[in-house]
Amino acid sequence: MSDDIALTEAPEAERYEIRVGGELAGFLEYRGRGDVRALVHAEIDSAYEGRGLGGRLVGFVLDDVRAREGMTIVPICSFVHKYLAEHEEYLDLMQPHIRAAFHL
Repeated sequence: MSDDIALTEAPEAERYEIRVGGELAGFLEYRGRGDVRALVHAEIDSAYEGRGLGGRLVGFVLDDVRAREGMTIVPICSFVHKYLAEHEEYLDLMQPHIRAAFHL
């Protein structure tokens, strides 16, 4: 298996994907319209666990949202919520009332 990691958005499936050596290793599903994106579910295949791929995927998604000027997030997924608690540099991607609701 190759260690080549590719991160992409699959808008038709409303998700971001992480691939290792061309194989799907995980994804993060989102829902939303306009300038709000709810991050609803992240999953890393058990064969790829323990390699930090979940964190890389969430970081990629948050960087992509930041690049889309004016877009905000709602962190429904518990993994995303935990990531945000540990990476405060992304908290500005949430509207203040959303951040307060999630106690971040």
